[in-house]
Amino acid sequence: MSGPPPPALVDAHHHVWDLSHRPQPWLEEAGLAPIRRSFSADDLRVQATRPIAGRSLTTTVVVQCTASVPETQDLLALADEHPLIGAVVGWADLTTLSIGDILDALLAGPGGAYLRSLRHLVQAETDPGWLQRPDVTRGLRAVEQRGLAYDILVRAHQLPSAVRLAERHPELRLVLDHAGKPPLAEGDLADWEKHLRRLAAHPLVMCKVSGLATEADHTTWSSRDIRPVWDTLLSAFGPERLMFGSDWPLCLLTGGWNRWAGAVAELLAGFSAAESESVLSGSATAFYRI
Repeated sequence: MSGPPPPALVDAHHHVWDLSHRPQPWLEEAGLAPIRRSFSADDLRVQATRPIAGRSLTTTVVVQCTASVPETQDLLALADEHPLIGAVVGWADLTTLSIGDILDALLAGPGGAYLRSLRHLVQAETDPGWLQRPDVTRGLRAVEQRGLAYDILVRAHQLPSAVRLAERHPELRLVLDHAGKPPLAEGDLADWEKHLRRLAAHPLVMCKVSGLATEADHTTWSSRDIRPVWDTLLSAFGPERLMFGSDWPLCLLTGGWNRWAGAVAELLAGFSAAESESVLSGSATAFYRI
């Protein structure tokens, strides 16, 4: 007889791209030369070998990179054929009047059953009120009406806008990517913490423990540097609303998937089995309906 299945480890945030098929212009930014090549889900599976709390990687959530419906279609088709991927965070233009039709077409198309959330690179928007624009509000209603969630990608100074988003859409399931990018390298976390706690006061908001090493010194960071942010996230959200994510392959800029997994393992030391289950699997599985 076979034993029980191994405990799940869900990576709730990673990317893939094939530059021969779909260019990624943002990779031309300074400092990104080490990841200026194609990356596949199989590459991730090969590189992600470090267990966390006795769990090895079983499932992932793949996340959009560009403002492109065709890229989202690519990711959905990939999820439909690759056993590692359990959910897709895609992109669609929230400001267009046809947003409902676009979402319906994505959901009905190849791999559409894997579409779980939408995301926009709000961090790159110069309008501080972008998330409150009437056309965006209309688009988010269409997202909510279809049972989809929304991934919030903002920098620390944009967190007040994320708070207003949660206030205006109390029934929309939200997750904060990369913990709102706390300024770890600068060291002053006071404003980030204040606004993060306001956001966490909304019970439908969850948070990804991902991308934090990118905000610290890329070479010398350790779990000690991440600890102040980790402690704040635990206090604000509790383990039941936190989810592990690698931000692979961007994490290659800060030591790779296994280095981040090792840091998370250190931060989870002393947690109960139930608390570790929430962070490493349960929260992401529930939020993304994996």
